[in-house]
Amino acid sequence: MDSKNTTRCVRRAREEDIPRLLELLEQVDMVHHNGRPDIFKGPVTKYSGEELKGILCEDTTPVFVCVDEKDVPLGHAFCMHRQVTGDAVLTDIRTLYIDDICVDSAARGKHVGRTLYEHVVSYAREQGFYNITLNVWSCNPSAMAFYEAMGLVPQKIGMEVIL
Repeated sequence: MDSKNTTRCVRRAREEDIPRLLELLEQVDMVHHNGRPDIFKGPVTKYSGEELKGILCEDTTPVFVCVDEKDVPLGHAFCMHRQVTGDAVLTDIRTLYIDDICVDSAARGKHVGRTLYEHVVSYAREQGFYNITLNVWSCNPSAMAFYEAMGLVPQKIGMEVIL
């Protein structure tokens, strides 16, 4: 069967997925490290196994995995519920923030990212979120192109000068 036509399942990540999540998180770090070694250490992961256990248990930090026919995660989407309330300037909208999306380097180009992102959008709609936001590093042009292809547009832009 053509890999582009393979039906993939997206589900909530479970504790037994932690070793695979750590591998994927390291891949994300290395993309960033290779692009900005002045900022990102490598190879490391942003969460430990213990931290992931806590994240996976929280309803406000859903983690979704797209799995193959053997239930092995090919990619993940770490999400966070966010809401500012009572702010003098900002409205009280609920936002689903995508903290991290990663597709295993061996599975890229097989619609895993699109499948994950579409699942996140469905989840956000079902949960009544106003919008979905994320940050993308300018040193990762393939991620920027992917998000633009998914219909995302810049909300705000962070800028820097290195001293």
